[in-house]
Amino acid sequence: MTIPKTKQMPDQQRVEVDTALRYGTIWGVGAACAANARQDLRAFLGHVPRAGFPPTPPALAMDAELAVSELVTNAVVHAPGPCGMTLQLSREELAITVWDSSTDEPAVRPADPRRIGGHGLRLVHAVSDRVVVALRATGKRITAHLPLAPHPATSVLGGTALPSSSPG
Repeated sequence: MTIPKTKQMPDQQRVEVDTALRYGTIWGVGAACAANARQDLRAFLGHVPRAGFPPTPPALAMDAELAVSELVTNAVVHAPGPCGMTLQLSREELAITVWDSSTDEPAVRPADPRRIGGHGLRLVHAVSDRVVVALRATGKRITAHLPLAPHPATSVLGGTALPSSSPG
């Protein structure tokens, strides 16, 4: 885990040089699981106040656990090789990046209450301000950006409904 870098000034005041807190992990083939990723996220968020950041709001922590679970599960299910996760907290947002070895672009599937599974990426979009997919020759990175002060309509676990799908 990396904590914000500081620089000693002649008058012994500390000045922040980097205002982000970061954590990263890599799992070998078959070693990743959502439970471990959630545990890593909880440890990271537990460290936040000790690194000089305000405590993480409970709704954001729950939304982040949902996003981590869904992104890591998708990597395990849909990608044949290793994968990894990076967490980055700034003063404005928590960015959750999961990378894997699949070069297939993920797609948000339409809502279907009768379907079992296939709702994960839709949930990630629901709790995030934005989701960015970066395809690479060796796989992809998916980054979910969760604001530190989420709007009530974006928190799935806060009791609001998911966006409905278009009739069709």
